[in-house]
Amino acid sequence: MSQADPGAGSPTVAIVGSGPSGCYTAQFLRKHWRDSEIVVFDRLDLPYGLVRYGVAPDHQGTKAVAKQFDRLFERDGVRFVGRTEVGTDVTLEALREAFDVVVLATGLSADRPLDGAADGLAGVYGAGTLTRLVNGHPDELVDGIELGSVVTIVGQGNVALDLVRLFLTPAADLLALGVAPEVVETLGRGPIERIEIVGRSAAPMAKFDVAMAKELSRLPDVAFLADGLELDPEDGAGAGDEARRSAIADLVAGSPEDASRTVHFRFGWSPDHVTGTDSVDGIVFRSADGRELAVRTDSVCTAIGFAEAETAPVQRTAHEGPGADIGRGILDDGLFVVGWLRRGPQGTIPANRADSKMVAETIATAVAGGDLPIGKPGFAAIAPALETPAEALPTLI
Repeated sequence: MSQADPGAGSPTVAIVGSGPSGCYTAQFLRKHWRDSEIVVFDRLDLPYGLVRYGVAPDHQGTKAVAKQFDRLFERDGVRFVGRTEVGTDVTLEALREAFDVVVLATGLSADRPLDGAADGLAGVYGAGTLTRLVNGHPDELVDGIELGSVVTIVGQGNVALDLVRLFLTPAADLLALGVAPEVVETLGRGPIERIEIVGRSAAPMAKFDVAMAKELSRLPDVAFLADGLELDPEDGAGAGDEARRSAIADLVAGSPEDASRTVHFRFGWSPDHVTGTDSVDGIVFRSADGRELAVRTDSVCTAIGFAEAETAPVQRTAHEGPGADIGRGILDDGLFVVGWLRRGPQGTIPANRADSKMVAETIATAVAGGDLPIGKPGFAAIAPALETPAEALPTLI
C-alpha cells in the first residue's frame, strides 16, 4: 500500500466494530497515516469479533490472526474502546461530527431465518448462536438449548461442517480447547446419535471447502452416509468442484462398520417447513422435481447464512446518502462501510482483508484528493458523552 500524500494531513478515524474487517481497516489506514488518531469502538469488552466468537475453537490457526491485531493496540497506537455501542451509548451522528472518517464494520450477526420455521417453536437454533455459545460469547447462554439425539443441520457450507465437528468432538477435547463445561454438557446431553446435514445443491456445488470435509474423517466412532452424490450441478451453474463429491465419497468409503454415530449427507433438497407442536419433531424438504423428504429430528440447526440484525442500533441502509457507492465502500460524506456489512455474508477472513484494503484505499484517495475535508477533533469530542469516564474505558487489550 502506498503512503498517502503527506500534504493531505492526517484525519481522525473512528471504526465501528473490532472484527477482522474493522481491524484490517485500522491496519491499512495506519500504514497511510502514522500519526492519525484511529479509534476502534465495540459494544463488547474484548475485540476481534468473528475471530474470537465465530471461528471454531479447534481452528486455532485461524484464530491466531488476532495476534497481528494485538500489535495495532499494543504498538501501532490504535485505540480500542470497548463497552461502547454506537447508536446506543453514542450516536452515529455524534461520531461523524467528532471524526473526519467513520467506518462501519459491524458485520452481520443475525442468523438468516429458515422459511417455514414456526415462530416460538423450540428446537430451532441458528449456527451463529451455537458457535458464539461454544466460543463463550457473553450474549449466549445454554438455557433452553436441547439438541437431542437426532440433529438436522440445514445448509452444507463450512459453518455447517463446523457444527458437525463440534457436535461430535469428544467432551474431553472440547474442554481442553477451553469450551465452558456447561456448554460441553449441553452439546453432549442427547447424546447425539445421528446428524442429518441437508442442502439444496449437488455435491460439486456445495459451499464447503474440501479440506473441511476431509477434517471430518478424524472424528472417532462416526459412520458417514450420502444420498444424492450422483446429482449433477444445475444447468448453467457451472461444473462445480468434483473434489467436493470425491471428499464425501471418501468419507463414506472409509467409515467404520461398527460406529455408533452417523452423519448423513443429503444433497439436492431445499427446506419446506418444520413440523411440531411446542417443539420440533421433524422437518420437510423438497427436491427441484417436486419430491418430498420428511426427516424426523429432535432439533434443527440452520447454517444458511447471516443477515443484519433487525435490532442493530445502526442499520446500513438508513445511512446511505445520495452519493453512496457501496461497491467502493462509500455510504455518505465521511462515512464508509466494509466487510460483510458492505458486500453480504460471503468470504472468509482473507476476503475481509482484501475488502478492508480496498475501502482503506478509497478513504485515502478521498483525503489525498481533497474530497474529504479533515480537521475534526476526534475522541476527545465524544468522550464526555459516554457514560463510562474516558480514563476508565479499556484502551489496550
